[in-house]
Amino acid sequence: MACLRLLLGDQLDPEHPWFAAKRDDVMYVLMEMRQETDYVLHHAQKILAIFAAMRRFASQLREAGHRVCYLAIDDPANRQSLPDNLTRLLHQHGASELEYQAPDEWRLDQQLRQYAAQQAIAVRCVDSTHFLTTRDEVARFFGSRGSERWTMEVFYRYMRQRHGVLLEPDGAPMGGRWNFDAENRKPWPGDPPEPPDLRPTHDHSVLWQTIRDAGVASFGDPDAHALRWPLDRAEALQQLDAFIEHGLPDFGDYQDAISAQASRLFHSLLSFALNVKMLSPREVITRAEQAGRQGLAPLASVEGFIRQILGWREYVRGVYWAQMPGYEHNNAFGHTRPLPQWFWTGSTRMACVRTAIGRSLANAHAHHIERLMVIGNFALLAGLDPHAVHQWYLGVYIDAFEWVELPNTVGMSQFADGGLLATKPYISAAAYLHRMGDHCGRCPYRHDQPTGPRACPFNALYWDFLARNADQLSANPRLEMPYRQLARMPASRRNALAQQADALRCNLEAL
Repeated sequence: MACLRLLLGDQLDPEHPWFAAKRDDVMYVLMEMRQETDYVLHHAQKILAIFAAMRRFASQLREAGHRVCYLAIDDPANRQSLPDNLTRLLHQHGASELEYQAPDEWRLDQQLRQYAAQQAIAVRCVDSTHFLTTRDEVARFFGSRGSERWTMEVFYRYMRQRHGVLLEPDGAPMGGRWNFDAENRKPWPGDPPEPPDLRPTHDHSVLWQTIRDAGVASFGDPDAHALRWPLDRAEALQQLDAFIEHGLPDFGDYQDAISAQASRLFHSLLSFALNVKMLSPREVITRAEQAGRQGLAPLASVEGFIRQILGWREYVRGVYWAQMPGYEHNNAFGHTRPLPQWFWTGSTRMACVRTAIGRSLANAHAHHIERLMVIGNFALLAGLDPHAVHQWYLGVYIDAFEWVELPNTVGMSQFADGGLLATKPYISAAAYLHRMGDHCGRCPYRHDQPTGPRACPFNALYWDFLARNADQLSANPRLEMPYRQLARMPASRRNALAQQADALRCNLEAL
């Protein structure tokens, strides 16, 4: 055997150039490892879906005529670590070469670089060919402009122009604007109805029992008898088709809405398929743009969806590689409180938080406003340790791989990097949650009360957060209005809010 080619669990791309031709002297290697299940506590569905997708990918490679070595989690020969397994397999197969696709997580990139440096045989790293940018492109883009502050919007316009997306023949943006975000902030009134969930259902109870018997720890509902996540490219393409037809037309209007009645609303749920590379960002962007040009979805919906992929997804990856290692330890506000136990159970009386965390535990998924403006908002206002928040987000969400999750959590959600990623903390009092959702009528707390036993905790925590962090935040132009409101408050009200916030933070478990 001349060459072993390593495939990681998020490199399930049958369109990669590696597979264009069959070679008898190449063996593809996939491994289920405790190294990957145990570095953080993961949601059961995340482990199950990735393993099931890996197994199907290996089977499809074999059917296509490729040679495959698959190490299952319960294989007695599995040493449960990447370097140890590679060493054994290289020796076992007498390989003279090792190739791997560039990992997307810094820890794996460093592990493989160090391993390669220790080998006597040739070791080559190739591009995954998945992303629209190189690792360092965002840093080079802003560095070439001498920019002190990085902003996604500037980079997004560059990406639109570079890739010719949503442009008129003269290069102007379609509709005369680059960004239609102001039109995409409507609460959902219940109509149009949430589209049907057309994803396939998989019974992987046998695999789940294997995972449990192997001693892998997890949390959340495995849903092993009815797993709804795509396990190969064909299923991911079907999900993309369903979203373009049923979700995209209304996605823009209600992308920021939250509802106790509908967990998916009009979101695509394509992030898992994208992040394990069953789909390419380019083809998803192209399909959305085609729908817009054919009049199948309004421009505001199409632009808002494309911005998440062409703009934000590529941007946060660039921030990740520019800031690693060490980005995960940022803590601009010095927050140290541990996560309340209800992060693992969903048992809190706050209706919006209970729903968002409950869905996360049940589905390994929550849409971006539930993650950012409900769970993340509360975590920041309550002063939870951002590293602990990061580890929870990395574990609970099926689409969470560190390159995308870490900047979104530490940078955008918790503002723990001091404003490197985001231009302001994404915080709100109860008024925003009441305006954008339908939870407040079912909540024991009152959204319109700032203090008192029935006051929504978001209210006092919000104003106290601003007051406590005025030295860091009051000069931020995007927070000018709330700081003006805070300055006009009587001292007695500010003191009452501070006392209420202190009591809430000391009693988070009871909320």
